[in-house]
Amino acid sequence: MSDANFVILGQEIKRGKRAILEMDVAKLHTRNSLRIPVIVERAKEEGPVLLLLAGVHGDETNGVAIVREIIRRKYHKPKRGTIICIPVFNVFGYLNQSREFPDGRDLNRVFPGSASGSLAAQFAYKFKTEIAPLVDYVLDFHTGGASRENFANVRCALQEDENYELAKIFGAPFIVQSPYIHKSIRETFYKLGKAIVLFEGGKSLELDQSIIDYGVNGALNVMKHLKMQEGALEIAADPIIVKKSKWLRAPYSGLFQSNIKNGTFVNYKQEIGRISDPYGEFERKVLAPFDCYVFGMNTAPVVYKGDALFHVSIELREDKLYIHTLAAIGK
Repeated sequence: MSDANFVILGQEIKRGKRAILEMDVAKLHTRNSLRIPVIVERAKEEGPVLLLLAGVHGDETNGVAIVREIIRRKYHKPKRGTIICIPVFNVFGYLNQSREFPDGRDLNRVFPGSASGSLAAQFAYKFKTEIAPLVDYVLDFHTGGASRENFANVRCALQEDENYELAKIFGAPFIVQSPYIHKSIRETFYKLGKAIVLFEGGKSLELDQSIIDYGVNGALNVMKHLKMQEGALEIAADPIIVKKSKWLRAPYSGLFQSNIKNGTFVNYKQEIGRISDPYGEFERKVLAPFDCYVFGMNTAPVVYKGDALFHVSIELREDKLYIHTLAAIGK
């Protein structure tokens, strides 16, 4: 969009100026107002509008740290265009270090929201009407939840050329095909005609410096591509494209130990973990059911039958699924 007259949350930001604004969310029962800080930096030269968004789920601290580090290094000051930073989107969840809004809803499942709906829906509606229409590109930073650790990856709809190009430019080790989830922020931006990629890395309530570095460098690569920052792209290696994936689930309940590192390639029938009982009478191997990359894993010490253990790629060969029998998971 043209940013000749850039007005956000009722305030005009002139070229070459910055502002720290607040988006009103609601009043608490203590009568205190809860507001979301929105940091806007506008260059003197006209250009695209980029939104850096984190903390959609309040316990996903790696994303918050990524946007914070971008601000600390002053990468959010563009050479052209406008950069909007929202380091903590779900302030409610962040205060409580929980995933949900106070009404128990997942904020990323109530978009585009409603002016008269639940608290989460009203917040989503305000964001969708007052901020979302202003942006051209979105980087949405997330982290694994529920004891799941994600290796650094970007998720996008591979059939969307612009999103796929941004995903490659970001430079994460994996690019994962991810359809649009109904009522998510990503689906909302897609319907508005905006380009968006979602970065996943690490796990909730932890800070992982390697994940933070991937996120900061990826955002900077996108800024360079959009001519918002200067310099050459820094991409360590060609990404692994995951066109189809699944979670391998626990065949038994018990103590769980992983035998592999996240982000590695494993071979058919390779032992990737063990499940045992606390009494020393039961121990079962978890074997890879096919050749695959592992880009997500469960870090919980105790699992139940059916729990997700490893998020893996399903390799495609000659347009057919290259997959061995699931009976490989066993003794």
